[in-house]
Amino acid sequence: MPEIHATSSAVIAAPPPIVYGIIADYCQGHPSILPPKYFQNLQLEEGGVGAGTRISFQMRRFGSVRRFHAQVTEPEPGRQLREIYPDTGMATTFTVDPEDAGQSSRVTIATRYTKAGLAGWVERWLAPGFLRGVYAAELRELGVQARARTSRSAPA
Repeated sequence: MPEIHATSSAVIAAPPPIVYGIIADYCQGHPSILPPKYFQNLQLEEGGVGAGTRISFQMRRFGSVRRFHAQVTEPEPGRQLREIYPDTGMATTFTVDPEDAGQSSRVTIATRYTKAGLAGWVERWLAPGFLRGVYAAELRELGVQARARTSRSAPA
């Protein structure tokens, strides 16, 4: 079975706790970084922040809309959050590392999964480029949200 892997990174001009807080908050933070061109109808099924959260959403990809269900874990709380999609065997990991002595954050979004048959071979060629585009848009939105939160928390 072909393994499909896609990753994208960006430096966000905000400290890791702020950035990670946005990613881990599925009530307000995470929904605010999802580009509507790709994501629709994020539903919170359980929890809301970090590990133990369960969500579902629709994703527009390759000309169709598909519903995904995910369980959130935190392999490294405060640094790494993972969405596991039990129906597909996919996993998407968000990793936040400090940059510039903790004044900025390097955020990496990575997805890994396998898919059998001809569809797997086709996705192996198409999905990484598509997902990198999705993640680039998501990282841009994360930057906007993180800058807004950083400016709100700055002393006057």
